[in-house]
This record gives sequence, C-alpha cells and structure tokens, in this order.
Amino acid sequence: MEFDINTGRAVVTVLSLVAFIGIMVWAYSSRNSTDFEEAAQLPFDQD
Repeated sequence: MEFDINTGRAVVTVLSLVAFIGIMVWAYSSRNSTDFEEAAQLPFDQD
C-alpha cells in the first residue's frame, strides 16, 4: 500500500469522525448529566 496525500486525508477524516462521535457519546451520557446541570446553574449562584 502506497501512502500518498489522499490516504493521509482519509486517515485524518476517519480519526476526526471517531473523535467527534466519542465527544458526542461523552457529552450525552447519563453519567455526566448531573455534573453538567450543576455547571449550568453556576451563573445563577448568589454568593
């Protein structure tokens, strides 16, 4: 297999897609919802 610019572009595209899907899974996982809801209320906290 010859590695040229188009192969490099394809590899970068696939890695970017995998990273995007990983971030989406992390952001919408139910484990993180309580942390995100707590962070969303920070601007409204009165100290």
